[in-house]
Amino acid sequence: MSHAILDLLQQVMSSPWLYVALFALALLDGFFPIVPAETSVITAGVFAVTGQTNLVLVIVVAALGAFAGDHISYLIGRKFGGRLRERKALVWARNALAERGGLVLVVARYIPGGRTATTLTMGAVRHPLRSFTFFDAIATSSWAVYSALIGFFGGMAFENDPIKGLLLGLGIALSITAIVEGVRFIRKKRAATQDSAERLPVDTSV
Repeated sequence: MSHAILDLLQQVMSSPWLYVALFALALLDGFFPIVPAETSVITAGVFAVTGQTNLVLVIVVAALGAFAGDHISYLIGRKFGGRLRERKALVWARNALAERGGLVLVVARYIPGGRTATTLTMGAVRHPLRSFTFFDAIATSSWAVYSALIGFFGGMAFENDPIKGLLLGLGIALSITAIVEGVRFIRKKRAATQDSAERLPVDTSV
């Protein structure tokens, strides 16, 4: 079974259409987060070890696709933002945007569902396009480098077994995501606790 999977992956990674597919997946992921763009970039990074993919080209194509997809999401938010503003993820993104400004776009790139919520929200609140473009260029470039290099180093660790390299890369990515989510949850819980404590009535009786 593993040989069949490996053969299929090798055929896909050797296809001249690979980079078109990576661009399309990264683009769609910008406004349709179910698309497995990150997994695809990590996989392409794994096979860059054997020379079946070009690591630099994988990073460039993934970054450009994500950049284009995020701008489509921004435009969707700008056009239909009034209907989306009260959704839970968008409320979080709006609050984070008010607190951190455009920098939240870079952080949200690594939060499942966060990237789409943030780009939609930035469009909905009419965040300046020039600022959005600047921070999105940083976000998508760092994301592409991060995803491709995770796969590449996973592939180097298991150069003779790309499937194990892929599993390692995916495991690292999931672990980092879990850590980010854990830190975010703890900070949110602490903030809620502090807010509740501040709202407690003060006993002025003698």
